[in-house]
Amino acid sequence: QVQLAESGGGSVQSGGSLRLSCVVSRHTYNPITVGWFRQAPGKEREGVATIDDRGLTSYTDSVKGRFTISQDNAQKTAYLQMNSLKPEDTAMYFCAVHSARLYGSGRLLPQYYDYWGQGTQVTVSS
Repeated sequence: QVQLAESGGGSVQSGGSLRLSCVVSRHTYNPITVGWFRQAPGKEREGVATIDDRGLTSYTDSVKGRFTISQDNAQKTAYLQMNSLKPEDTAMYFCAVHSARLYGSGRLLPQYYDYWGQGTQVTVSS
């Protein structure tokens, strides 16, 4: 069983920053694509940012220029640096992994991901 553990969420004021971390626990599993997703109350889960084994990244338009996804392959840890946070970024943030590369808009679609973490809450106040 592959387990993912997110951390780093919290409450910040508008304009603040947070750094989320996601650790993949099973060392025999090699996640090729890692994604960060978020879900606000009453809304569908949406893709925020993804990165694959080549370091290729994708971002949803609303976070471009503000969020940065990165990874430490040796530690099987992915990060999401979130700057200039806005109240509309408030959501539960999840990381997820897929065992192959994804292409185009598929990178940000949650249905392609195999394993998910439990999520970490991010709340941004105005």
